[in-house]
Amino acid sequence: MTDDVEIKNALPPDWLAVESLDLDAQGVAHRADGKVVFIEGALPFELVSAQVNRSKNNWEQGTLTELHRESSQRVQPRCPNFGLHAGACGGCKMQHLHPAAQVAVKQRALEDNLWHLGKVKAEQVLRPIEGPPWGYRNRARLSVRHVLKKGAVLIGFHERKSRYVADMTECHVLPPEVSAMLVPLRQLIGALDARNTCPQIELACGDRVVALVLRHLEPLSAADLERLRQFGVRHPSVQWWLQPKGPETVRLLDGQCESARLPLDYALPEFEVTMPFKPTDFTQVNPYINRVLVARSLRLLAPRRDERVIDWFCGLGNFTLPLATLAREVLGIEGSEELVARSRQNFATNQAARRSGKELSATKFVARNLFEMTPEMLVSDGIADKWLVDPPREGAFALVKALAELHQQRVDPEHAERTPGAERWTRPKRIVYVSCNPATLARDAGLLVHQAGYRCTAAGVVNMFPHTAHVESIAVFERVD
Repeated sequence: MTDDVEIKNALPPDWLAVESLDLDAQGVAHRADGKVVFIEGALPFELVSAQVNRSKNNWEQGTLTELHRESSQRVQPRCPNFGLHAGACGGCKMQHLHPAAQVAVKQRALEDNLWHLGKVKAEQVLRPIEGPPWGYRNRARLSVRHVLKKGAVLIGFHERKSRYVADMTECHVLPPEVSAMLVPLRQLIGALDARNTCPQIELACGDRVVALVLRHLEPLSAADLERLRQFGVRHPSVQWWLQPKGPETVRLLDGQCESARLPLDYALPEFEVTMPFKPTDFTQVNPYINRVLVARSLRLLAPRRDERVIDWFCGLGNFTLPLATLAREVLGIEGSEELVARSRQNFATNQAARRSGKELSATKFVARNLFEMTPEMLVSDGIADKWLVDPPREGAFALVKALAELHQQRVDPEHAERTPGAERWTRPKRIVYVSCNPATLARDAGLLVHQAGYRCTAAGVVNMFPHTAHVESIAVFERVD
């Protein structure tokens, strides 16, 4: 069989053989001299020509100009705003690739990061967590611009690699109800006295309410406030919130119709848990995936009624409250006193509303600076049988480093540092790590496996953001005794 080198040498000089896809959804090819070329719009196993836009000593970056051999996984993008053309929306990068192939690319990215950055290979590859590829995005920040040249207001995501707002009249990753509102919203903002001082609308969908947070740089007139209320009458699920300055200034618009005053929340039915939230809170973008992710994570963690569990980076309690239906005791730890207070409130609300008559188990919430964790702090939080770790993109480096330090003190009698109480403290038997960044997961996994005394028993991707290059994942670590 002809090998890859022979194929490349047989190609016309301006053709490139695409070998893979990177995390920016660019095709990766090599010239005959070994120089790497990143090509927007190209897919693995395609033969293409490209226009080079940037050139460095070791690599080039370009845009697909001609497709000579098409991938079997290339599909027609569903959204008319997608593409490489001027004005194309930058919200999605992978609509031209079949959804199943997108997941395979993300799984490969996870495995590559684990090995190349952490020197870790999972013993088992978990089945990917997937959901509906369209209409999934319950959270979004939509830019707003009144464009005089077009005589219109634009609402949507930014154009690809641009500060301009894409001229969108539909969006297929947003819930259909919200996509259908884009044109009416453009008309509404265009009719406001404040149309030039409203730069964004933040979207947050609950199970019953579509919350729209209007950022306004100047006070709204009485007429504008009434226009917002009338829009809510025509779209009864809409709940308007106003944001004059920072997120702390967000407030519900008064005088709205009763249907728009329903609580903003989402349910985790498997655990009889309902999660109230504010429209500017961090919650998972994809509600379908989140339900499966919580259930899968807890099955992998397998907490028992005689065990104590710590939920690190607990947020509003997305994992903590379901854990309280399974474990003996749960400790939720977050970096903000305000978030901790909200978590306690959510716990109390769910405790009072338990329909099964079975109370949630003992649960506490505390605030810690999780990016400055030390072995002493770790010991002070007590022994836990199992950990659930769900950090932001920065990962949980300080936490796992403290864990590794305590382990090294135990296994190395000559270790210089000794943490008071460490001799009585024991590591968790199992850790389930939910990640939104494969690079920081790989870094932390390397510490857990090579310095903290764990093995990575399983890992897999979570397709939280279909049609984007964003990789979320889940990994399981077992203590080596």
